[in-house]
Amino acid sequence: MQLRTVGPFQVSAIGLGCMNLSHAYGSPPPPEAAQRLLLSALDRGVTMFDTAALYGFGANETLLGKALAPHRGKFTLATKGGMAGVMFDDGMKRVIDGQPQSIRRNCEDSLRRLQTDHIDLYYLHRFDKRVPIEDSVGEMSRLREQGKIRALGLSEVSAATLRRAHAVHPIAAVQSEYSLWSRNVEIGVLAACRDIGAALVAFSPVARGYLTGTLRDVSAFDAKDIRRGMPRFEPARYAANLELLRGLEPLAREARCTLAQLALAWLLTRGEHIVPIPGTTSLAHLEENLGAADVVLSEPMLARLDALINQQTVVGARYNAATQAEIDTEDF
Repeated sequence: MQLRTVGPFQVSAIGLGCMNLSHAYGSPPPPEAAQRLLLSALDRGVTMFDTAALYGFGANETLLGKALAPHRGKFTLATKGGMAGVMFDDGMKRVIDGQPQSIRRNCEDSLRRLQTDHIDLYYLHRFDKRVPIEDSVGEMSRLREQGKIRALGLSEVSAATLRRAHAVHPIAAVQSEYSLWSRNVEIGVLAACRDIGAALVAFSPVARGYLTGTLRDVSAFDAKDIRRGMPRFEPARYAANLELLRGLEPLAREARCTLAQLALAWLLTRGEHIVPIPGTTSLAHLEENLGAADVVLSEPMLARLDALINQQTVVGARYNAATQAEIDTEDF
């Protein structure tokens, strides 16, 4: 597996986003199957595993701890705080809270669930707009001084917020959605990461299944599937987006790869500081995704891909208005 740099770490060029093993896209796989996938990824050279306190309200971290703690020295472990589940009278709810004491509590809870004494890369999952970024990052820097985390990251932030945070403590990575159909980071974050020496860790690099070409019927989504609330997956808009894949399929044939591999290979060309973290519940798809690192795309091919699927041709916003209001990131 090719390597890329994330802060002080050398990691596999393609990592593993672990969210969907516990959360977000309907019923997760049985724990035994999820553990097998995690160990298979490690065996196949994946050395970047990404989770969060939010995913499954801690269940995802618990899963990773059970499966991977015996192999702790073989991979870079990333998780996130500042957005987690909080119990209310009517049940557990997602809460964004960037207060220093909350970040510390989230971190310590994560350490326990992950069965480790340190987290390699610790992200602020969301910028809490009620709390100065300097205060949140300041607490994260103290966690680093105490050896509980080794490097700091931010998720879904603007270039301006990134620079403010970096002035407090070096930021090793920014995690944001990035793919052919989500280009928001190209406004400023991608360049800002390059300027300060941070990695851009790209989540949803195959567009939550869209760029695999296998997701056709969005009406069949599970009732708890988060894509139900995303404008691009609304049936009429999604039908229009599916038309774009007609032009993508011959490009994949020309490149002798699958649609998913084409999307991931495109992303790897956008900068040496980019690390995609596709998620999957399938061993076959895991193998497919990792194979993208060996796909070589010509400059004319890259130009054709850029012209086909981009912020002007995709129909619908990536988030609904309520979710977008929570995010501190540049948006088209």
